[in-house]
Amino acid sequence: MSEHYLLISMLIGILAMVPFFVKFEGRKPQARELVLLAVLIATAVVGRAAFFMIPNFKPILAIVIISGVALGKESGFLVGAMSAFVSNFLFGQGPWTPFQMVAMAACGFLAGLLFQRYYAKADSFSGRRKLPLVAYGGISVFFLYGAIVDIWTILAMTSQPTLATVVTVYGAALYFNLVHAGATVLFLLILAGPMLKKIRRVQIKYGMKTGNEKSVDKL
Repeated sequence: MSEHYLLISMLIGILAMVPFFVKFEGRKPQARELVLLAVLIATAVVGRAAFFMIPNFKPILAIVIISGVALGKESGFLVGAMSAFVSNFLFGQGPWTPFQMVAMAACGFLAGLLFQRYYAKADSFSGRRKLPLVAYGGISVFFLYGAIVDIWTILAMTSQPTLATVVTVYGAALYFNLVHAGATVLFLLILAGPMLKKIRRVQIKYGMKTGNEKSVDKL
């Protein structure tokens, strides 16, 4: 059965790329943009692996969220889906992988949708301006990521879930989701400022369009 789960995950990964290619089809994406996304995915994977000894205490979703904010919702979706897929070659592929891919992709997509324009100036991530993104990180990981991934647990327990099953699963997962959300908040506080600045510098240096040029002066 593991081969089937791996195949499904690969198909979801391919589908996750579709919005990215649709987004950049009109302007012929340069190799440097693909390299930047690959680096962010690799960073997310390494970040998850580096904290393998601490369950749920991982920077991976903070990096996915930062990717969405810096590069847009389609890129956030792609980085989230592929980070989950690739990192599970280290942590184990299984029927949970598609749920993790969708959950991480959703967090990255919403981050880009809600915050890309707001954080168009990378050097403005300070003081009160960091609070909305940090709050989003904690809320999205606890409610959105946790809810989607825990659906797998419910389906694995029974083919006919009841309200009691749902309450039991989400209650048992409460601690782990809190730890994951807290870790994401912490890593956003540490990483978001420096990473947004670095990504912005790369975009400017290599002439990458961010889609925010007209909105920068309005912030």
